[in-house]
Amino acid sequence: MRQSVKIIDRHYSETAYSYYVPEHGEATSNGSFGCFGSGGNINCSGSQNSSAYAVGASMTAYSVAGATLALLLPDGRVAVVNCTSKYSLKFDYINARSCRFPLVNDIEAEFFGNKAKLQWQVSLDGKKVESET
Repeated sequence: MRQSVKIIDRHYSETAYSYYVPEHGEATSNGSFGCFGSGGNINCSGSQNSSAYAVGASMTAYSVAGATLALLLPDGRVAVVNCTSKYSLKFDYINARSCRFPLVNDIEAEFFGNKAKLQWQVSLDGKKVESET
């Protein structure tokens, strides 16, 4: 099942590194706005909506290499996905392809056990997408 997720952290390195899983928290406040008047006088008052999002490092770490993304799932959990360069023997000395790395934060993800397929839009009209497994 494909679901909308948000990238809350990303890291890329061809060498091995320790990746610490980010924790997250959200706060949202709502406001209101209204006007009333009589006889040519209008009085207005209101407040602004605001939201805050914070990411802090937790103590969970993974030893990884390549592209690592932390995805905020719709239910509030964080999924960590990692992709290393793909190799295929072609006898041409150019046998590696780096992982595609989304530049946008809002993407689609589909999970299959311990694997994930990510898709994101790369055109203004939304018709062209990139993906990585």
